[in-house]
Amino acid sequence: MNDRVMVIIGTAETEKAQAGAMYALNAMKHGWLADVKLLLFGPAERLVLEDEDLQDLVRQFMAEDTAPPVACRFLAERDGHSAKLDKLGLDVQYVGPLISECIKAGYVPMVW
Repeated sequence: MNDRVMVIIGTAETEKAQAGAMYALNAMKHGWLADVKLLLFGPAERLVLEDEDLQDLVRQFMAEDTAPPVACRFLAERDGHSAKLDKLGLDVQYVGPLISECIKAGYVPMVW
């Protein structure tokens, strides 16, 4: 049985992004799974910079976990958001290799 998940939030829709972040937070906080990774991708990177409620969920997730949420460096640099995402505490990195390695290691990708 897999007990590790990578929550990938790529949507620009506020309600969907908040639901994904809330699931990641609660899965970590309540021990529903052994490991939870949180990744913001594309439109969600812009959204987290604008939406204070999503920022709050991301901050709460960071308080529960030692590994910060990840944002896609390629898209963040393309859109000029890298420094702002970094300032929020996200780990801005190229996510292709990370996603691939997590899948190989048995993480279930859950895309919002």
